[in-house]
Amino acid sequence: MPAQVTQEWNRLRAYAGQMSVAQKVFASLLAGLLVVGLVALAQYTTRPTMSPLFTNLAADDAAAIVEQLDASGVPYELTAGGGTILVPQAQLYATRLAVASAGLPNGTATGYALLDGMSMTSSDFQQQVTYQRALEGELATTIGAMDGVTTASVKLALPQDTVFVDEREDPTASVFIATEAGRSLDTASVQAIVHLVSASIEGMETEDVAVIDADGVVLSTVGGGSTALEQGGQTADYENRVAASVQAMLDRVVGSGNAIVSVTAELDYDTRSTTSETFDSNPDAAPLSESSSVEEYSGDGGTTAAGVLGPDNISVPEGEESEGAYRKEDTVTNNAVDKTIEVTETAPGSVRRQSVSVVADEQAAGAIDLDDLTAMVAAAAGIDETRGDVVSVATMSFDSTAAEAATVALEEAAEADTAAATRAMYVSIAKWGALLLSVILVVVVALVKSRRRGDDLEERVALSVEAVEELEARAQAALEARTQALIDQAGVVADQAELALEAAPVPTMDAVALAIRDEIATFASQQPADVAEVLRGWIGSGRNA
Repeated sequence: MPAQVTQEWNRLRAYAGQMSVAQKVFASLLAGLLVVGLVALAQYTTRPTMSPLFTNLAADDAAAIVEQLDASGVPYELTAGGGTILVPQAQLYATRLAVASAGLPNGTATGYALLDGMSMTSSDFQQQVTYQRALEGELATTIGAMDGVTTASVKLALPQDTVFVDEREDPTASVFIATEAGRSLDTASVQAIVHLVSASIEGMETEDVAVIDADGVVLSTVGGGSTALEQGGQTADYENRVAASVQAMLDRVVGSGNAIVSVTAELDYDTRSTTSETFDSNPDAAPLSESSSVEEYSGDGGTTAAGVLGPDNISVPEGEESEGAYRKEDTVTNNAVDKTIEVTETAPGSVRRQSVSVVADEQAAGAIDLDDLTAMVAAAAGIDETRGDVVSVATMSFDSTAAEAATVALEEAAEADTAAATRAMYVSIAKWGALLLSVILVVVVALVKSRRRGDDLEERVALSVEAVEELEARAQAALEARTQALIDQAGVVADQAELALEAAPVPTMDAVALAIRDEIATFASQQPADVAEVLRGWIGSGRNA
């Protein structure tokens, strides 16, 4: 290791060696918390962004894909009840290709994929049925992709082309829709489904599509145009739009909550077509064609040989002489005549009649003229008296009990929300406080334990000192007693020795030393505890010195 690193490490070890037990415990806790925080932060920052690999999977396909991911070691998450599989964004496309190469998902083929497996020897009936199934599958998949739709099923009734019938029947379709819980299809969505299906099939009109929801409600019927449900929805939309327009105006005039608007409309859903022709002659216009003929005859002035026919075709032989003259003139003129043909088609949904009722609070609208207010309401609602529209404006005292109750409920709800937020804040503070108190408690316990250990050590040291002192006293007493005994014994031995000396020769020093050593060995073997205490006292006195 480099010298600088070694120096810093030694300095750190020296500083750690000078720390007390409590400081070491506190430093260890801080280091542990720091390590845990760093690990959590690293996991949070290094967590990959998950993206959907496949959605709306069947149970068997999801199980097969999960097994494939486990085998390849790709991390994943399951959502939407196991129907959606999430994988890291960086591995999304590679994983999707790998799963697709394994033939997953391998659910039942739908849509135009049915045509891929057809053989050249398929009969015309098989081809027609497969093509119809493909159309149904494609339409069901497209409708199922709409927002709020969970399940869609399309059934087509396509008449076959044949030369044995003069008139070809129109194709029809029926669509089954299942929506998410708590949601329903509005009129616009139903119309979108109807137009989608009708535009996808050749020769199919919008009136040939029936739509039914999961509750068994008919949203669109075949041949009946718009259903009562669609008509009711359109009528309600018109009434709400007019009521909102009038309500917005009244809120600015009498104040918010001081007026109530009710609109009832009757819409005409009948389809009408009117053709009118108008003729008008213009005398100043040039004639389209003109022709004239003149027939003229002149006689020679002679008598008529045959005479003149009389009554009953009887010739009168004696006729009068006269000059013969004849002229005939005919003129035919074809004048230009203006002709206007007008075809008018009335679309369904026009307003046949409507009525608007307005009730205002008399306190808020007391200073407003009712005629002026009625005129404003009629103009805002588009009232047409010629078609029988009715508008009614009145003032009366409003019952404020419900409003006050609603205000109280709102205040209570606001207070409850505030209290909930406060409780949540207190709970959060309590959690952090509990964590902090836990850390402090651990530190205090460590300090107390270390203090107790110090006290115990002091007590043990005091007890040890007392025990040593007591041992020293006992050893001293034993030593003094033994010394006195030895002295007495030595006196006796001296007396005996003196007598022996007198009677025997004088012993040498080696013999005396050997005798004393034997005596001490005998005493040590007879009383080992006393000897040990004496030796311990000698050693302790030498250590203190």
